[in-house]
Amino acid sequence: MKILDHLEEWLITFLMGAATTIIFIAVVHRYAAGYEIPVLQDWLLSLNFGWAQELCIIMFVWMAKFGAAYGVRTGIHVGVDVMINRLDDRWRAKFVVFGLLAGALFTGVVGSLGAHFVWENGAHHAIFKFLGMDLGDLYEGPTTPDLEWPTWIVYSAIPLGSSLMCFRFLQVTVSFLRTGELPHHDHGHVDGIEEEPGVDEVSVFEMEDNLHPHDRTYEKRHPEDKSGNGGQQP
Repeated sequence: MKILDHLEEWLITFLMGAATTIIFIAVVHRYAAGYEIPVLQDWLLSLNFGWAQELCIIMFVWMAKFGAAYGVRTGIHVGVDVMINRLDDRWRAKFVVFGLLAGALFTGVVGSLGAHFVWENGAHHAIFKFLGMDLGDLYEGPTTPDLEWPTWIVYSAIPLGSSLMCFRFLQVTVSFLRTGELPHHDHGHVDGIEEEPGVDEVSVFEMEDNLHPHDRTYEKRHPEDKSGNGGQQP
């Protein structure tokens, strides 16, 4: 499982870094080619970067699909859980499991339909040709405009990413049933920076209305604010 986790992270990191680099080089090339510099301008104009935009779009699509699966595993997806947090533990657990299984069902359906689409869009032709089988009248499938890649390779992000996302939903469900905990990501934490010990952590479950966190340190410093007059004397 760690190998799959690292592969997922490496793929996302590579796609993000490569797409950013390609876009940067293409923009620099576009503006630098406009300067009338002998020899250099002719050399820059001889370079063709018309494929850069299409390649970056493909890379961002793949990054988004696998990034969504990564988000399920790490708990970084945004969710509206106000009503769920107001329920008792027994009902809350049931709704959490229902939500996770619904996510697994949805992504599983998308992955299955996506696999069928990719197969009919030319993947079967490429696989049969690679295996040396009789192609008959199989549809070869279209290609992308600039790179002229088979589109079934581009669309493979849908079944692969959605299937991985479905697996992550099931993985989180099993983990929740065993431990009662969901993956949680602290958006304020920066990797490589150690947090300094501070005041007691704020818990949303210690509120009266269970909707917004209390600043308990402020309440300790200004207990008169609980009277509702904002700390002002009547």
